[in-house]
Amino acid sequence: MKALMKDFSLSAVVAGFIATVISYAGPLVIIFQAAKAANLPHDVLSSWVWTISIGSGVLGILLSVRYRVPIIIAWSAPGSALLVTMLPDITLNEAVGAYIVSSVVVLLVGLSGAFDRIINRLPAAIAAGMLAGILFRFGTGLFVSVKEQPWLVLAMFGTYLLFKRALPRYAVLAVLVVGVTITIASGELRSDALVIGLATPVWIAPEFSWQVILNIAFPLVMVALTGQFVPGMAVLRNDGYETPASPLISSSALGSLLLAPFGCHGLNLAAITAAICTGRESHEDPSKRYVAGVSGGVFYLVLGIFGATLVSIFSAFPAALIAALAGLALLAAIGGALSAAMAVPADREAALITFLVTASGMSFLGLSAAFWGLIFGIAAHLLLGLRKRIPAVASPPAVGRKEQPAR
Repeated sequence: MKALMKDFSLSAVVAGFIATVISYAGPLVIIFQAAKAANLPHDVLSSWVWTISIGSGVLGILLSVRYRVPIIIAWSAPGSALLVTMLPDITLNEAVGAYIVSSVVVLLVGLSGAFDRIINRLPAAIAAGMLAGILFRFGTGLFVSVKEQPWLVLAMFGTYLLFKRALPRYAVLAVLVVGVTITIASGELRSDALVIGLATPVWIAPEFSWQVILNIAFPLVMVALTGQFVPGMAVLRNDGYETPASPLISSSALGSLLLAPFGCHGLNLAAITAAICTGRESHEDPSKRYVAGVSGGVFYLVLGIFGATLVSIFSAFPAALIAALAGLALLAAIGGALSAAMAVPADREAALITFLVTASGMSFLGLSAAFWGLIFGIAAHLLLGLRKRIPAVASPPAVGRKEQPAR
């Protein structure tokens, strides 16, 4: 505690606060969309928000202090996006069973130290194609929402472009402020839905179904490893932190496993928001930037405790605002995934197939588009990557030509 107080700086605390606010301004919106699609009760949604907030906060504080590195833990935004299409067709108990299985698999990967080997075997382009396909509907949802409330959505879109050019780090936060301001000024805010209350964890008994496990657990594991831990570790490495990956993965998976029965779908390393805390804006001295990770964890805890209030706030705003905010918050992630999917010429077609299958929303044999996207993409990668073996044919001797003696 003494070392923490000695290294305390306002800039690091502000960095942690901004990272937390952006997490709630963007990725949390997707959870509300998933809950709305599944018609989840408010108490269950409140429990879900509580688990991901408390889990992210506790892990962020403990890991940042343990390794003296600004480690930001967050919930899986792509995993939340996957649930938007899956939860309406399955029970929440089956979903929790899949959460448990995915957490156990990620935990085993972390404990075994096999993270790097697994990532090297799975083509990055195919993993990126699946991620882009999962997020695709949120990008299109942004523009579909223009029909519902054109002035609100277009104002948010314009704000995003202006801040993306001038102050890109605060673009999503500015979009949130503008959207909220317009909603309140236009009288669209349903103040009767607002309540002040603490979140109460709700136990959800897990049920295990092999179809649901393949539909949810398998994609969640792939998304966690390739879409979250890989860029998360890249952010740390880029700023000079050599923290080992295994304990970070194992800790996140263990936290996810313990909180899964209360609705937690997965905790992992943050990437975009983590970059706010690992850079020079947090502190000039890299050894003191861990304070940003601690402060971010504290803000997670505070907001998580008031999970019921958060649920009511998001419920009070129009659906168009939520859809536009989610789409704009994920534009960078969609663009990055598409860029990574098309980056390797040899895997471009396989990645495109993965993307199209996943984005199509197809379902076959009771299995989801994300699962089939990986299957079709890997099959295309293997088949297109096979080298045709051409048998060597000896050239016939030249007619009428005598072999010259060796000199």
